[in-house]
Amino acid sequence: MEYPAMITLYGVFRSRASRPIWLLYELDLPFTHVPVIQAYRLAKASAPDAPLNTTSPAFLQVNPLGQVPAYVEGDLTLTESLAITNHIARTRGGALGPQTPAEHALIDQWTLLAVTAIEGPALEILNVTGAGGDKTPEGQATIAICAEKLRRPLARLQAHLAMHPWLVGDRFTVADLNTAECLRYAQGHPTLLGEFPAVKAWLEKCQSRPGFKKMWGARMAEPA
Repeated sequence: MEYPAMITLYGVFRSRASRPIWLLYELDLPFTHVPVIQAYRLAKASAPDAPLNTTSPAFLQVNPLGQVPAYVEGDLTLTESLAITNHIARTRGGALGPQTPAEHALIDQWTLLAVTAIEGPALEILNVTGAGGDKTPEGQATIAICAEKLRRPLARLQAHLAMHPWLVGDRFTVADLNTAECLRYAQGHPTLLGEFPAVKAWLEKCQSRPGFKKMWGARMAEPA
């Protein structure tokens, strides 16, 4: 199938660019990757293959917010990672995208649940547990609060995934990818996902896919 414009994706693997990159790998779609590194990381690490950073004037012409990822397809520019994945899935995603109006609505529903109810507290858990972990009482209190915030949306996922193999249409779709990438941040919690066995098994199944493994391998090879 021919598409009207090629894709250019800005952002390094160690960013939310991982989400559209995973999807593009799943679909085996060609794209131009421009590795723009977050400016706050420049003091900690350099990326020799990332001549741009999020404060570079050239990149600010693409996304004046100075955030990655950014996605350019002809005259279309998108600068929110989950808007990017949903657009790719709708327009080029085949079975990974919605096949009916109802599936379109369900994909939107799970994506919005992921970004509004899961991503925030999950990211806080990553911030506390990552890079050696914060063993202070304050850090442990933050983890406990965030885990409690996650239990309600995780219970919702558990109820669905106990009855269905995937979130929409009993097949892997962009809804699974979006939700798995938001929940990934909480995997550093030692016990939380074990409370929700169907969610844990589903997340492991998502992350066993070749597209995720390809993205993750490139992410791990990138300077931290």
